[in-house]
Amino acid sequence: MDDIKGDSAQTCALLEAVRSGDDQAAEQLLALHAFVEAHFDPALRARLDPSDLVQEAQIVVLRRLPDFLQRRPMPFHLWVRKTAYERLLNARRDHRTARRAVGREDVLPDRSSLLLAGPLLASGPTPSQQAEARELADRVSRAVAELPEADREILLLRHADDLSYAEIGELLAITPAAARKRYGRALLRLRKVLTDHGLLESQP
Repeated sequence: MDDIKGDSAQTCALLEAVRSGDDQAAEQLLALHAFVEAHFDPALRARLDPSDLVQEAQIVVLRRLPDFLQRRPMPFHLWVRKTAYERLLNARRDHRTARRAVGREDVLPDRSSLLLAGPLLASGPTPSQQAEARELADRVSRAVAELPEADREILLLRHADDLSYAEIGELLAITPAAARKRYGRALLRLRKVLTDHGLLESQP
């Protein structure tokens, strides 16, 4: 999983349909809600709805699509995520400028926290009741919130978006080797905060 995956046959067919002016094909290609929701900073929710940011990213993608189809600088699935990620970063920057705060104390949404920590928690017991599941989600959220934003981002890109180090490198403008090292360090810090919060057993 260290290479950049090419687009699926379905995506290629949809791109050709979009080139021919098929609006329905464009809607299928621009399904960004899950990606944006996973990476959406909770501090932004008071002033921006995730769907608004999705729509903004879609407009940018459609405007740049003719140039993309001509140059094909990378697979479409990665390019569209990169475009959405740029809009997310811009929204965070604008929010922090307005608030004059870094915002590290914000807790990730439950879904994002569990997606991020999931691979480490998979071997543990699975909550069977709704109250237990909610308690676990809250504890994971509090633990994950202690991580630096850069750690949370690369863990989400790896765990939630299932991107290779090469793909993460394209998204973050770093080398695959740097992405691998950054992920490794983030994973160690994640393991530590989960252990400190009693969510993982300490390793000898």
